[in-house]
Amino acid sequence: MKLLNPGPVTLTARVRAALAAPDVCHREPEFAALTRGVIAKLGRVYPEAEATHTAVLLTGSGTGAVEAMLGSLTPRDGRTLVVSNGVYGERAAAMLAAQGKAFDIVKGAWTEGLDLAAARSRLAAGGYTHVFSVHHETTTGRLNDVASLGAICKQRGVPLLLDAVSSFGGEAIAFDAWNLEACAATANKCLHGVPGVAFVLARRGVFSARPSGATSVYLDLFRYEKEQRAGFSPFTQATHVMHALDAALSELSDAGGVSARSAHYRALSDAVRAGLGALGVEPLLDPATHSATLTSYKLPPGLAYATLHDTLKEQGFVIYAGQGDFSGSIFRIAVMGDLARADADRLLGCVRRILGAG
Repeated sequence: MKLLNPGPVTLTARVRAALAAPDVCHREPEFAALTRGVIAKLGRVYPEAEATHTAVLLTGSGTGAVEAMLGSLTPRDGRTLVVSNGVYGERAAAMLAAQGKAFDIVKGAWTEGLDLAAARSRLAAGGYTHVFSVHHETTTGRLNDVASLGAICKQRGVPLLLDAVSSFGGEAIAFDAWNLEACAATANKCLHGVPGVAFVLARRGVFSARPSGATSVYLDLFRYEKEQRAGFSPFTQATHVMHALDAALSELSDAGGVSARSAHYRALSDAVRAGLGALGVEPLLDPATHSATLTSYKLPPGLAYATLHDTLKEQGFVIYAGQGDFSGSIFRIAVMGDLARADADRLLGCVRRILGAG
């Protein structure tokens, strides 16, 4: 089965084999050494960040990492500006509301880019301790213009917190230019690991500069960061998943790093877009705004999503439905994981037959 959803991904043989590593207790020195190694490898994914940021690991999904980042790094008496244009920006606002923390939201249409003018105006008025946004908004597949938002943050001296769950390891991230205090991500998307381990890559000085803002015991990054300096964690980590992440990070490095992986994604996405375009299937957005990783497509007239999904699944492919207002009107195809051009070609052949075009 080839997974064309935006995580979890189809595993490589190397990562799958790592899941068969010997059983280990999370309180033993062997696992502590593994944890320290994974933290070091995560810091090297983006070499610019290695000296300034540190990875904090926790067992959970990417959403857990985002919630931990917002909960721990935004002060209880602070105020965050959420710049949103999709499900995941709105989810972050819901997290801050649940934490009882002050925030404002600049909410853009899901089919549009970030409202940079409104964000600039809000920040000019002052009063914000942080800005939050989503890098790759998989609601639509848009790669947001975080470079412009980050430049505004840097000009105003307001740190940026970034949901990089669906971009970390697959898209460029500029830590200094974007004034990036932290980004949240997960093992099971562009890193090609297994669900169960997520992390926040945070500026090192944060943990000594101010107290934790956490309103949760389990999601307090300050406590994790302190204990993980020795390789341990306050709570049980997903031990075998950590082995798989370690293997996935080595595989990413061996393959040429983020730039090589992004180029591979781009080539696959371009091939699928071109092939579907030839069949009359239109992308939801201007292709120039899509990430390298995922594209949303309008369902052809008369074709139900369930029919397309179920027929493709019978042929060994899992695609992804639209969310919210897009439910039933679009489908999404991601190209993360162990996928090759031959898989894209076979997918296009299947869609061609479903549409009766050959």
